[in-house]
Amino acid sequence: MEEKKNTKQQKPSGKAKETVEEVAVDVGEETEVVADEISEDISKKPTKGKKSGRRRNQRNNNENSKNNQAGSHVNNDAEAKKDNSDEGNDNKKSNMKEEKDAEKESGNTSETQAKLAEDDVEQDDVTEENGRSSISNKALELEIEKQKSLVEEANDRYKRLLAEFENARNRNEKESKRMYDIGAKEVLEKLLPVVDNFERALQAIPEEDKERAFEQGVDKIYKQFISTLDEVGVKPMNAEGTEFDPNLHNAVMHIEDEAFGENVVAEELQKGYMYKEEVLRHSMVKVAN
Repeated sequence: MEEKKNTKQQKPSGKAKETVEEVAVDVGEETEVVADEISEDISKKPTKGKKSGRRRNQRNNNENSKNNQAGSHVNNDAEAKKDNSDEGNDNKKSNMKEEKDAEKESGNTSETQAKLAEDDVEQDDVTEENGRSSISNKALELEIEKQKSLVEEANDRYKRLLAEFENARNRNEKESKRMYDIGAKEVLEKLLPVVDNFERALQAIPEEDKERAFEQGVDKIYKQFISTLDEVGVKPMNAEGTEFDPNLHNAVMHIEDEAFGENVVAEELQKGYMYKEEVLRHSMVKVAN
């Protein structure tokens, strides 16, 4: 049974194999030495017959059995050493495996601790980043409010400046228009006596001469002149038969005439003219009482 078990065991390592070979060599050498001694003894002793031969054979058998027992003991010791070496190798392997597992576990533990430390650092970084972002958001909100107030102030200032500019432009336009009207009035006032002279000339033409070419030419020039004055805004007042208005009329004479009502213009001695909404020249009138 022991031999079968030994055959089933794994092959020994290099050192165990060398130990077994050395033990086997020692056993072989001892067996040869004992055999040589036995042969020498046999050669030295004389033969004494059958009895001595039996004793010799029995002795040889005993010695052979002893040698066999010694060899078996040596083999058993070699196998025991082999088993011990195998067990030592197995123990070494198991110890190495345990050490590797322990190192692996320690490595995993160190990796886990490093990962946890990294997570803590990342969490701290995230917390710090959140704190910074909240502070930056508050600062940004304050800056936005400040910029809004500045924008509102700038818009208000712009509106005020725009209103002032519009008012100034309107004033300038009105002033320039007024100055233009003043200049136009001065020129138009100087032209009104020309109109008066045209009217007097036309009134002085006798009826039989009005159809002549010269008189027709004077009449056409007068009508063209009046049309041009009308285009620039100069219009006659036509005060005769209207109520007297001191802002428009200049009364130079009063008459008693029941045909006209009280304070009515009976006759227009000199035409008055309006330039747009202003009086270019007052009418010189005769007022009935």
